[in-house]
Amino acid sequence: MSVIVTDTGFGADDWQAGYIPLQDFPGDEAGQALSVDVPSDADPADLEGRLDGIEMIRVDFPSFADGRGFTVAARLRRMGYAGRLRAKGHVIADQYAMARRSGFDEVEIDDDLAARQPEDQWLRRAQWKANHYQARLRA
Repeated sequence: MSVIVTDTGFGADDWQAGYIPLQDFPGDEAGQALSVDVPSDADPADLEGRLDGIEMIRVDFPSFADGRGFTVAARLRRMGYAGRLRAKGHVIADQYAMARRSGFDEVEIDDDLAARQPEDQWLRRAQWKANHYQARLRA
């Protein structure tokens, strides 16, 4: 099972449509609820011109020490992707604010990580807009 983390805490996964691996994504499934699984080492440019039909992109984090997924998210947002963007895997509570700042809407973690890092640890980082140095510098 998975736990979905948002700014309001833990929740159940409401996405039921499944995922297409990036390498199998042709980009022509009109009328379907589309979601794409993107590995952390992917080049977001592979989705250039095909973002409009994608409802969700899920970016894999194979290790909490692998930050490439943050770059993937930021690039997707700069390319104009406005759909749902989810980090999946080994993201820890301390990285939640960075995940949100880089463009993720939510984080998918497994039950074991949710037990080791309960909801209150994630909620402490949910004020990600107010607690970063750039906001303090601009004030």
